[in-house]
Amino acid sequence: DVQLVESGGGSVQEGESRRLSCAVSGYAWDRYCVGWVRQAPGKEVEWVSSIDDTSTRTYYADSVKGRFTISLDSAKNTVYLQMNSLKSEDTALYYCATDPIGVLVVAGTCFGHWGQGTQVTVS
Repeated sequence: DVQLVESGGGSVQEGESRRLSCAVSGYAWDRYCVGWVRQAPGKEVEWVSSIDDTSTRTYYADSVKGRFTISLDSAKNTVYLQMNSLKSEDTALYYCATDPIGVLVVAGTCFGHWGQGTQVTVS
């Protein structure tokens, strides 16, 4: 089974930056997408960003576009989320998520399999 382990969460001040990491293992698919979703207290899960396994295409939610950057180190099977200019509304539990690339192509989503999450608090 695919396993995703997030790290890098913590408490920061508004305007500061933070980088999240997610180590992925156990892929059973030839091609995949990977990315991040988040859930703030009392709110629904929000998709944040995704990237395909060749790093050819990246996708961002409007709420983070221009502030967050997703990247993938295929050799390390690690995906990163560089978060700049953080706002209080970015406070959430951030989950790394992945799916076969076909799900992204057909459905435009990439969050069928999640990790345990890492908390980011912006105050």
